[in-house]
Amino acid sequence: QAQLAESGGGLVQAGGSLRLACTAPSRTFGRSLMAWFRQTPGNERELVVGISRSGSVTHYADSVKGRFTISRDNTKNTVYLQMNSLKAEDTAVYYCAARQTILTDNYFYTDLSRYAHWGQGTQVTVSS
Repeated sequence: QAQLAESGGGLVQAGGSLRLACTAPSRTFGRSLMAWFRQTPGNERELVVGISRSGSVTHYADSVKGRFTISRDNTKNTVYLQMNSLKAEDTAVYYCAARQTILTDNYFYTDLSRYAHWGQGTQVTVSS
C-alpha cells in the first residue's frame, strides 16, 4: 500500500490561508484520482475536495466552495489544497487519499473504502 506524504498543516487565524501538499509515489500518483478528506473528533471522515487524474475535473464540498482550491502537478506527483478565508469550523485533521482509476472514471466517492492509499493526516487549526 503506497504511503502518501502530507505537509503544510498548522495554526492560522480565522480569515487566513494555508496550503497543504501531498506527494505520492509516481506509480500511484499517475494512475490515481486524488482527494482530501477531513475529520474532527467524534465525527466521520468527510470528503472535502477531489481532482481527477488529468486535473480537468474537480469536486468541492458545499462548505468549502469558493474558498478552497485543489490542484495537482503531475510532474511532481503532488496534489495541493489551497485554503483561503479559513473558518474555525475548518479545524480538523486533513487526510490525502488516492483512488486508482481509469481515465474516464471521475467519480468522487465519499466511501473511504474506495480509496486504497492514505496519508497519515495533518492537523489544521483555525483560531477564531
